[in-house]
Amino acid sequence: MKGKILTLLRERGDYVSGQELCGRFGVSRTAVWKAIGQLKKEGYGIEAVRNKGYCLVSEGEIYGQHELESRMDTKWAGHPVVFYDALPSTNLQAKLDAENGAAEGTLLVADMQTAGRGRRGRSWSSPGGTNAYFTLIIKPQFHVELASMVTLVMGLAVADGIRKTCGVEACIKWPNDIVIGGKKVCGMLAEMSVEREYIHYVVIGVGINVGLQTFPEEIADRATCLQEECGQRVSRAELIANVMKAFEASYEIFQRDGSLQGLAERYNSLLVNRNREVRVLAPGAEFQGISKGINDTGELLVEKDDGTISKVYAGEVSVRGIYGYV
Repeated sequence: MKGKILTLLRERGDYVSGQELCGRFGVSRTAVWKAIGQLKKEGYGIEAVRNKGYCLVSEGEIYGQHELESRMDTKWAGHPVVFYDALPSTNLQAKLDAENGAAEGTLLVADMQTAGRGRRGRSWSSPGGTNAYFTLIIKPQFHVELASMVTLVMGLAVADGIRKTCGVEACIKWPNDIVIGGKKVCGMLAEMSVEREYIHYVVIGVGINVGLQTFPEEIADRATCLQEECGQRVSRAELIANVMKAFEASYEIFQRDGSLQGLAERYNSLLVNRNREVRVLAPGAEFQGISKGINDTGELLVEKDDGTISKVYAGEVSVRGIYGYV
């Protein structure tokens, strides 16, 4: 109920009577009073005026269960939200929850991770109070061959969510790194449980650099954060809610088409190295060419010097710019 109260107070932007809150949520005045008191203890600036009601007068960076619930404007993605102060890894917890029957749309969010992971088993620095770490559980009915495309759908959603929240030109480095000004601001890791041709679940983990921070020396020249890029503090809860909203819309298009057909044009418009020379690094092979964007199955089309088109599948392949990260 506290999340719903926050949503109403934020949307109204004015006083809401205790009587209206009681009627809206079907609870007593005492229950409303207790909920308001708990929200105040969490740090919300809520003003109570006799014969007028309650008004949300100030908000800092409050990050937690109720704030996330109050921001989530979706039908299923991000419902329910499960917030943790700390986890080893949101992906690891999501896989455990999915195995134990967690519903599709469950979103796990942690303020910090003690064992965050990236692609190929790399560690992912996950300090508290700074960044956004979250994992979405989905339980798709489509064929297992389509599963790899879901990370591209999430990549598009993150880019769109960042743009809406911060107003900065977030772009995509294929397949799903998000970059701003040529520097990485977000990484993702998707994992799934499959039995023959049946997908039990897919978990999609996202880590977004939000607050000001000092990056390790080995990545300092190619990493950035949202606060540095937009010049102001960014609400992590608002950001995550906007990403979920964008993902839900794009995922429905993806499910309808059974491919990336309806999303490819938008995705390619945000592809940072489209029509630029790239280097493709694959086990036992390396070549250069011009990136032409993705096809309907999410493969990157790279035109070689002889005019042939190579379809690059997102697996153990790395695609980089000729002179740097992008």
